[in-house]
Amino acid sequence: MSKDRSAAIAAGLILAGTFLLFVFMPNIMLAAGEVSPWLAVALGLIAVGAFFAVFWLRARYKAKQGGEQR
Repeated sequence: MSKDRSAAIAAGLILAGTFLLFVFMPNIMLAAGEVSPWLAVALGLIAVGAFFAVFWLRARYKAKQGGEQR
């Protein structure tokens, strides 16, 4: 499998996972808000942080592998 194709598949999976997370996020936060408003805030922060963490981890992995090589 070529590097471009695997990168496109990875990007598609990240995009699909993010889409699904943020589609269901309002319902998750409302349910968590019934337990505690702070729990809802924490879950929201974790969700947004996870979105950026995926790209941060990918950038670290690429840097360790020698950067973008084509």
